[in-house]
Amino acid sequence: MELPGYWRLVNVPRPGRAERLGRLVGLRVLRIPGIRRTLVVAGSTDRLRDLMLLPASLAATTRVTVVVAYWRAPRRGWSGRVGPLEHLCRQRVALPGRGRGIATVGVRLARAVQLREVLRAALTALAPDRPLPAPARPSVTSRGRPPAYLPSGGSVLLGEPVGSPEIRAHDILLQAPGSGGVAPDTPPYAVGWDSTRHGLRASDAAPAVLVDALRINPRGRRPDCYGPDTPRVRLDLAPATRRSRPGGAYPWDGPGLTAPVLAALRRTGVVECPRVPDAEPVAVAALLVQIAMTGAVLSVPALPERVAALVAPELRALLTDPVPERGTLALEARSVRQRRAALRGHATGFALPRLASAVFPRLGPLPSVSALLTTRRPERLPEAVRMLLAQTYPEMEIVLCLHGVELPETVRVALAGSGRPYEIVRVSGTASFGEALGAATERARGSLVSKFDDDDSYATEHLWDLVLARHYSGATLVGKGSEFVHLQARDVTLRRPSGSAESDCTVVAGGTILIARGDLEAVGGWRPVPRSVDFGLLDRVRRDGGGLYRTHPFGYVYHRRATGHTWDPGEDYFLADAQARWPSLPPEVLAETGAEARSGTDPPVPRPVSGGRPRAGRRFGG
Repeated sequence: MELPGYWRLVNVPRPGRAERLGRLVGLRVLRIPGIRRTLVVAGSTDRLRDLMLLPASLAATTRVTVVVAYWRAPRRGWSGRVGPLEHLCRQRVALPGRGRGIATVGVRLARAVQLREVLRAALTALAPDRPLPAPARPSVTSRGRPPAYLPSGGSVLLGEPVGSPEIRAHDILLQAPGSGGVAPDTPPYAVGWDSTRHGLRASDAAPAVLVDALRINPRGRRPDCYGPDTPRVRLDLAPATRRSRPGGAYPWDGPGLTAPVLAALRRTGVVECPRVPDAEPVAVAALLVQIAMTGAVLSVPALPERVAALVAPELRALLTDPVPERGTLALEARSVRQRRAALRGHATGFALPRLASAVFPRLGPLPSVSALLTTRRPERLPEAVRMLLAQTYPEMEIVLCLHGVELPETVRVALAGSGRPYEIVRVSGTASFGEALGAATERARGSLVSKFDDDDSYATEHLWDLVLARHYSGATLVGKGSEFVHLQARDVTLRRPSGSAESDCTVVAGGTILIARGDLEAVGGWRPVPRSVDFGLLDRVRRDGGGLYRTHPFGYVYHRRATGHTWDPGEDYFLADAQARWPSLPPEVLAETGAEARSGTDPPVPRPVSGGRPRAGRRFGG
């Protein structure tokens, strides 16, 4: 019998108090025979997600109590509710009053369901869980044990396929290699793909490595990971051996990163992998992608050809590049580029629809986004529109709202020749800012809408960052913090504290808001107020029970000019608590950070459209 190889992390940071408690509690599943009652005790919500990968999650049950020993509320006042669960008779959610501590979710069902279904519903009560919107998407089911990259909920069918004779059982069936193809009773238009634990092979295509970004992501990444004294962690990948496995080691064919490893990587700046064996390439490539997805800077000087072929080209180039010095802004920027490349190249939410588009070509793999820009300052429009047109996110339209002003001819020409779908909305100068945003939103056609300000700066990957964060956070609304502030009169850039990045929050910068249009309208839309319209929306989302998430601050700069601000506390306010400052603007903050800037290749282009007029003949959002 062939022995599996193993991997381990050496010199990892010492676990914090919360993780020590999580390790002490661990993960336990206790069943009471005869009455199908199950008790699940987990040290953290990450460990609950780990349980969904184990065979124990497939057992049928009618009464479940889930206890999380150390739970932290996504925000103050959070009151989560149990998610959709068939045959639910009774539910109880008990959360600690101070927002951290022991959380308990109990359910009673009229008929038995898989424990995995109950865990999914319980996690909804403990953390935000909102999938990316899509106008059309195939349903996916797995024969037997679900692979590690398959998320729960959404368009993934858990357990038995659809039983109604009015519709086919599934659109895509994932099955073990060599299982003989799609079942005999499956309609011919359904698709069967061979699937391993960390990847799949579509018909006539190379294997693809996928990762569940709802489980593996940069959430909780500590801001002090990039300091000069942060220890370097080593990743050891050892081939099969008959010696006993060393302590702290995991098999290649395991689930990949587990909750304890994730907690350690959140405090890790750099992971060095001096040697990668040329064996089990799918499992090894999946492990490298998962580490990169957490935000820890992964350095792999040499990748074997079989492993390299499974890693997205953008990420592969970054992994083999020299690592910047610790304690520099360049190291943090490298982390951002790396996690972005890993997420959009391998996250199941993006990679699986992209693969499915070969079979269902009319289903767009990316959610469409409407970028809202409302202005009453035409002199700032040329630069603002230039930054919008430079966005690398392909499924984007521009909704430009002229608030009592006329459209400059140079801007009209730029929009008409851009190839981007766009809308021009005109409102009276007497209308409030909130009313103007409402008029722009009414004309938007994207599944998601994002607000841009005419006096701030945005990198080309800014919109991608927000869509990725919306996917892995599951929050209703996402944005960035205004950490980087440029003082125009002094030509100096400051970095100020703006709350923890990659975490749930209560406030994001108004010029970075991204929210699904359906969620925006469900909470009442924009308030018709002349100022603080961003705060009004954040407050409405919180009161409606929605989650807010702040991703990393790179790619966005908040500018303070001599005049033109409705709120002006003076420059000393920003200088007082600055953590760092640079002359002019550091190139790492707004640099061309995509693979096209590094390799000289062209950026992703928007979907071709016909005609030069706005709206007419446009094809947008699938």
